[in-house]
Amino acid sequence: MNPSSSNPPPYVPPHGLLSGRSVLITAAAGGGIGFATARRVLEEGARALVIADIHPRRLDEAVATLRKDFADRQIEGQLANVTLEPEVQALVEFAESRTGGVDVLVNNAGLGGSRRVVDMTDDEWHKVLDVTLTGTFRMTRAMLKKMQPRGRGAIVNNASVLGWRAQKEQAHYAAAKAGVMALTRCSGLEAAEFGVRINAVSPSIAFHEHLKKTAPAELLQQLASREAFGRAAEVWEIANVIVFLASDYASYLVGETISASSQHP
Repeated sequence: MNPSSSNPPPYVPPHGLLSGRSVLITAAAGGGIGFATARRVLEEGARALVIADIHPRRLDEAVATLRKDFADRQIEGQLANVTLEPEVQALVEFAESRTGGVDVLVNNAGLGGSRRVVDMTDDEWHKVLDVTLTGTFRMTRAMLKKMQPRGRGAIVNNASVLGWRAQKEQAHYAAAKAGVMALTRCSGLEAAEFGVRINAVSPSIAFHEHLKKTAPAELLQQLASREAFGRAAEVWEIANVIVFLASDYASYLVGETISASSQHP
């Protein structure tokens, strides 16, 4: 392999893909894909942004950082747990009122973990599925009730290549992400009747601080080395795909899951 292929590419300059749009992103605090997407949508011209998370300090810090860097935009934060229907409803109502109507929803909230099936408890199984799959369902359901009457909108779900691939100790997470893909396909067909597009991105591995805290470094490096470029994705590379799916450039994509991976599923 050419050593240069393992180095991240230059950061892609913005092209105004979301000019004038309003965006809601779940699990967007911290340094992961959600926050990278928040920054990217603002760079691409979003007029208003609401980010949600369950961590108050990280959420406040994320909002403050974005407001400092994009002082001319409307940027709001809202605490929300996607496993609680009242908080989902409150988040959507908050975002709708602050933006004048959400144009793009990014369902980024998810929860992982490592456990063999033989050792996994019901609680461990249900917790991962409740956040990752059912949380995506709750947010989609609530947002479609706003978008469908307007006859427009885009929803982008964060899936995972584990929805296709097998990996030990990931049965709960893989099942949840496969469910997100199926939810994307089925809800996408239903929403298309009303002019709303639902699609998903399926990352393989993208390094960020939260991931590094939840998985052994040796395993992460092993997984990254299997990729065609010999490296993990940068979080902004995944954000770029999310922005594409949210933009008019993806106007004819419905219920699709784009694999953001340099390995075949």
